[in-house]
Amino acid sequence: MEDQTQQEQASPEVQKRIQASFDRQGLMAHLGARITHIAPGRVHIVLPVRPEVTQQHGYFHAGATSAIADSAGGYAAYTLFPENTEVLTVEYKINLLTPATGDHIEAIGTVLKSGRTLTVCQLEVFGVQGEGERKLVANGQQTLIRVNRPEQ
Repeated sequence: MEDQTQQEQASPEVQKRIQASFDRQGLMAHLGARITHIAPGRVHIVLPVRPEVTQQHGYFHAGATSAIADSAGGYAAYTLFPENTEVLTVEYKINLLTPATGDHIEAIGTVLKSGRTLTVCQLEVFGVQGEGERKLVANGQQTLIRVNRPEQ
């Protein structure tokens, strides 16, 4: 079943809306993160290893790990929101399970419950080395709020 979920894609309109919003995020651009998968209620964000996103021991910094997890969950929720709305994080908790290492880390945000106002997401971050060595390095949970888009 996981393979089917991995291949499911959001509609082209939703993908365009999510990518356009992501492209406006200064922090994600600064970190060098990119969205790699957009499905209904699920978004993957990848962050390649570079000295600028590591801490003093060479591991991915917890701040970088947390930032992409937060964005992955936020955009997973946003895939299920109406077009005239926006998403904001209300709170999130993340557990750093082991030092994050690899060629890149991949955050996966998955909607657990999408409500009229609040949405709850599961956050997972994997350290990825080479072509498939994946290790869960962080997990968490997030609450997001749907807000109306301000009039331009």
